[in-house]
Amino acid sequence: MSAPTLIFGWGNPSRGDDALGPLFVDHFAELAGRHPEWGEVDCLTDFQLQVEHALDLQGRQRVLFVDASLDAPAPCSLVRIEAARDSSFTTHAMSPQAVLKVYADIEDGEPPPCWLLAIRGERYELGEGLSAEASKNLVAALLAATDWIAGAG
Repeated sequence: MSAPTLIFGWGNPSRGDDALGPLFVDHFAELAGRHPEWGEVDCLTDFQLQVEHALDLQGRQRVLFVDASLDAPAPCSLVRIEAARDSSFTTHAMSPQAVLKVYADIEDGEPPPCWLLAIRGERYELGEGLSAEASKNLVAALLAATDWIAGAG
């Protein structure tokens, strides 16, 4: 059986600030282990979202998607998202909204409530480490997520 809450971060740890999603999940998993009052939490990472990730939403009460973003306001943004078929639907990498749409199609029903935590990143070159600004934004994102999970989404 799946935990009611899924934290799903994606990105490429070899591409500078693109590592924010997986790094967030690593840190959040440590936090969740110290906060049993948050309930059961599953943490998942990958390089990118794909059609198969719709199956990871089964049995969830809420989902937090986490990714690095050039477009998010610093330090991060946290917004509720809905299922939508977008241009990423037929590409190799998908948006979280497209993953929700796949879930809705295969389950013939609404996906669980989902949010997107977009963490501002600046540098995405192959072989770069996490930038100082992205490190600060990661801390702020973790604080935003602890407020989110403590408030039950």
